[in-house]
Amino acid sequence: MNIERKGIILAGGKGTRISEYTKILPKPMIKVGSKPIIEHIINYYIKFGFNDFIIASGYKHRIIKDYFKKVKISASIEVVNTGIETLTGTRLKKLSKKLKKTFMLTYGDGL
Repeated sequence: MNIERKGIILAGGKGTRISEYTKILPKPMIKVGSKPIIEHIINYYIKFGFNDFIIASGYKHRIIKDYFKKVKISASIEVVNTGIETLTGTRLKKLSKKLKKTFMLTYGDGL
């Protein structure tokens, strides 16, 4: 039985506490080793059978979207611009029509 496991990754904040990095990149795109934090998170979820992801972006949305157009990952990834000033709950609300009853939600800037 193939169960759809959807992962929602919040990746829209400005990352003001580490602004020396986030002036250039959104926080989830800061590299740890050779890959951005967000890619490490996605690969971890894939190990547990997740195969469908929505990234709720905002700040520097285009950088995240362009990255996932180029990188090969064995899962479906949709990057949705939920707004630069949008708070966490509102980001989730903006995705509500794309969500089924069960999903996993995580922040895109930590492991």
